[in-house]
Amino acid sequence: MTDTTRADQLVVAVWQPDGPLLDVPAALTSLAAVAGDAAARGARLLVCPELTLTGYDIAPQAAEIAEPAGGPMAQAVAELARRHALAIAWSWPERDGEQVHISAEIVDRDGTVLARHRKAHLYGPDEAGAYVPGDGTPAVGEIDGYRVGLLVCYDVEFPEQVRMVALAGADLLACPTALMAPYDAVSTLLVPARAFENQMAVAYANRAGTENDLTYTGLSCVVGPDGVDLDRADERPTLLVGTLTSAAFDDARRANTHLADRRPEVYGGLTR
Repeated sequence: MTDTTRADQLVVAVWQPDGPLLDVPAALTSLAAVAGDAAARGARLLVCPELTLTGYDIAPQAAEIAEPAGGPMAQAVAELARRHALAIAWSWPERDGEQVHISAEIVDRDGTVLARHRKAHLYGPDEAGAYVPGDGTPAVGEIDGYRVGLLVCYDVEFPEQVRMVALAGADLLACPTALMAPYDAVSTLLVPARAFENQMAVAYANRAGTENDLTYTGLSCVVGPDGVDLDRADERPTLLVGTLTSAAFDDARRANTHLADRRPEVYGGLTR
């Protein structure tokens, strides 16, 4: 049955930048230009990479530059969302008392926060030493009748975490990331699989270029709920745009019944 609450389509942009590292004003200038471009191309939502304004490779400085929710970086992003009438999914190092998280939020075009998520799966010793993981509670907001979930980077590599977002009713998963070489398969194999097995579109926003010793793979993408790419980047900086349609979600959910055919009573071993 068609969901009449959804708009006919949702245009999603994904930003794949190259830097800068530890230069928030320069990153804001770049984001302002990209937001204007995305809005001009009809996008309703812009998805940005992990630790959008600071760069990703900041573990030694994370405690010093972290800001609380609603801090100066968040206020600047909300102002850009209002200026361009564009929802923005972005990520920052969040301070909460003595703890620092890798967090992300979706800000609507009026500056309202629709969803906020703290990265639940920390990758490697640098992240584990600098940040505290979130509890993994699904974060889902709504844009034009489409339910949009939020995860960060390594989270998407855990099918259980993605399935929780799908079960919370998400049509689209926005995933800011910082995927480095040689892990191309995350973008080319796992992300389309997550979309297909959950009948949920995925907007996966990675970085390009290098930071210190890290080389990013690029390969950002917008994948439809059937697991097929709507747009995909190579390794260069770019802005992707993909159009999701209500009809495509209905078709995918008729053709693929994974969610309806689940048997939770046999999955108890997943929590042991």
